[in-house]
Amino acid sequence: MRLENKVALITGAGSVGPGWGNGKSTAVAFAREGASIFAVDLVPEAAAETQAIIASEGGVCETHHCDVTDAAQVKATIDACVAQFGRIDILVNNVGGSVPGGPVELSLDEWQGQLDFNLTSAFLACKHAIPHMERQGGGAIVNISSIAGLRHIGNDHVGYAASKAGLVQFGRALAVKYAPLGIRCNSISPGLMHTPLVEVRLAGQYGAGDASALIEKRNKQVPMGHMGEGWDVAYAALYLASDEAKYVTAADLVVDGGLIAATHGYQ
Repeated sequence: MRLENKVALITGAGSVGPGWGNGKSTAVAFAREGASIFAVDLVPEAAAETQAIIASEGGVCETHHCDVTDAAQVKATIDACVAQFGRIDILVNNVGGSVPGGPVELSLDEWQGQLDFNLTSAFLACKHAIPHMERQGGGAIVNISSIAGLRHIGNDHVGYAASKAGLVQFGRALAVKYAPLGIRCNSISPGLMHTPLVEVRLAGQYGAGDASALIEKRNKQVPMGHMGEGWDVAYAALYLASDEAKYVTAADLVVDGGLIAATHGYQ
């Protein structure tokens, strides 16, 4: 198995609603490849659902409640993982979310909240996980960014775009710094994905509560004719976390069905 005897800490390892989000899919995919999972989520019930799926398939998963924007809680989370499993081989920084608005519309607190949620959360996890990876002689970090950090996506989410762009460059700088120590860091930039977030949150923000209409619109925007799913992100993360990517670091893997390469882009 590709991750046999590895320990993977995954933030945002639950889903916000029924179905398969990026974190939940990644946790289950990693467990199926032999990793022991430390599933971290703000909502204990969401992490417990992921744990139950992994346990039902014979895998190993422990859960931990954490607000990843809280420095003390993040440190405690890393310490708890090491206390449980003795090491951290893989760190997946999967937490993120958007608040609409430009610089005029966003309050300073909302702007800072976007930076904290999408960027500082990864900084904190890396800050406390990397020393353990150094002592182990290596590790793999995967940051989940967004194509919103690579190009304009047709709406005003300046805080989200800036923080996700920062996450990619943060990962590159980290990758170069720690490459001599055997620690790799890569990013994944998903495009339009059909995860539980679409029905739970985005339908209200952009679809006037009509999830079906929003899904149809988003599918039409993608050159492949449909959105991706959590498993697409999970399989990309699995590659980057595995030894198959042992010579891959400072990379950003776009998973978007061709969207950012298309001339029509977002509508």
